[in-house]
Amino acid sequence: MLDLRLTRAARPAVQLRRLLVAAASAGTGFLLLSCLGYALKRPEAAGSAALRLAWCVVPVAATVYLALAVARTDPGTRPRPGLSAIGLGPARLMAVSSLVTALSTTLGSLVALSLFLHLRGDLTALPFDGAGASFLAAGKSLPLAATLTLLAVVPVVATVAVALALRPSDPRPVVRPQRRYLPFVRQAGGPAAGGPAAGGRTGEVEAAGGGGAAGKGTPAAAAPAGVIDPRFTSPSLTDKPDDEGAGDTPAGLPWAVALVAAGLTAQAYAGRTPPTPAFTFTTVPTGAGFFLLGWLLTAVGLVLAAPGLTHLCGRLLQCARPGALRLLAGRGLMAEATRIGRPLGILCAVTAAGYAVTTLYDSPGRPFGPLSALGALVVAGCAFATLLTVAVETRQGRAETTDALLRLGAPATVLRGAAALRAFALLAFFAPLTLAIAALAAFPLTR
Repeated sequence: MLDLRLTRAARPAVQLRRLLVAAASAGTGFLLLSCLGYALKRPEAAGSAALRLAWCVVPVAATVYLALAVARTDPGTRPRPGLSAIGLGPARLMAVSSLVTALSTTLGSLVALSLFLHLRGDLTALPFDGAGASFLAAGKSLPLAATLTLLAVVPVVATVAVALALRPSDPRPVVRPQRRYLPFVRQAGGPAAGGPAAGGRTGEVEAAGGGGAAGKGTPAAAAPAGVIDPRFTSPSLTDKPDDEGAGDTPAGLPWAVALVAAGLTAQAYAGRTPPTPAFTFTTVPTGAGFFLLGWLLTAVGLVLAAPGLTHLCGRLLQCARPGALRLLAGRGLMAEATRIGRPLGILCAVTAAGYAVTTLYDSPGRPFGPLSALGALVVAGCAFATLLTVAVETRQGRAETTDALLRLGAPATVLRGAAALRAFALLAFFAPLTLAIAALAAFPLTR
C-alpha cells in the first residue's frame, strides 16, 4: 500500500514522464504488431518481414533507454534516511521502480494492441476506408502467442534494464587484507609489545618510527589490541579527498574520433558503387553492407565522443579570464560531462541518421510511409525526451550546490544565466558538428 501511495503521490512532471514512456511503448508495440501483420499478409516475403522486424530493434532500444532515464529521475523511489526502518530499503525501492516501469510500458502495449485491432476492423468497421488493411492483415486471425510475445518485448526488456541499473550495491568499500612486509610491527598483546624476545626489535621500531620522543627513550604509545600500527599501513580509498577526480576528461575521445572517421570512410567507399536495387528499409541489397556498417560506426563514435566534447565545451567557456557566470557554466559542464554527453551524443546520432534517411527517401519513387514516419517519430522523440530527463536529473544532483550558492548570496539570475549559457554553448558546438557529419554521411547516397 505504501508503494502504491509513493507512485500515485508523484508530482505532475513525474507523471508526465511516465506517460511519455507509455506513449513510446505504444508506438514501439504498434510497429512490432505491424511487422506481424505484414508477415501474415505476405507469407511469401519472409525475408522482407524479418528485415522489418530487425529494424524495430532501434525503437525498442530508444524506448528502453527512455524508461531507464525516467526511472533514475523518479524522486519517489530515491533512497532517503529513515525509509529502511519502515521496510523501504534500496532493494524495495528498486522493486518499486521496476514495477512502475512495467506498469507504464504495459499500458503502452495495451494501447498499441487496442489501436491495432481498431485499425484492422476487429473492434468496429474498418476506419479510414480500409487504408490500413494492406499492412495490418485485415480479415486474418492473429496468432495469440506471437501477439503476446511481441507485446511483451518492451515491458520485459525495460523492467529488466531498470532492475539491473538500479540494483542496490554495498556502500562499504571493499577492504583487502593488508600484507605485513615488516614482521616487527608492534601490536598490543603480541610478542613485540614488550616481551623479552622482542626487546631489541621494539627499541628499533621506536627509534625508527617514534619521532623525536621515541629517540630520546620515551616509549611510544601502545596501539589498541588487534590494530596494526598506522605508520605501516597504506591509506585506504576512503581517506582520499571527495573531490579527487572531479571534472576529469572522459576517456575514449580518440577512439570515438577514430570510429567516426572509420564510419565515414566506409560510407564513402560504399558510395563508389551504388547498390542495386535501391536501398530501402524493406530491401537491403548485398552491396549495402558498407552503408549499414558506416552508419553504425558513425553513431557509436558520436555517442562515445559526446562526453569528451561536452567536457571540452566546459573548458572553452572558462578560457580568457572568465567571470563568475562563465566559470559556473564551464565547471557545471565539466562536472556533468559524462551524464549529459551520452544522451546528447545519441540525439546527435539520431539527427544525423534522420538527415541521411530524408536524403535517401527524397525521390518520388520511394515515399516515406506511415510506419517509417512512426518509427522515426518514436526514435527522435525518445532521444529528445531522454536528454530533457537527464537534464532534470542533473538539476536534481546540483540542488545542494545551488542552495549553498543562494545561501551565500549569489543572485538567482546568475544561476539561471549559467544554465542558459551551458545550453547555448552545447547548441553552438554540437549543431554544426552534427550537420557536418550528417552531410558527409548522406553524401554517398546523393551520387
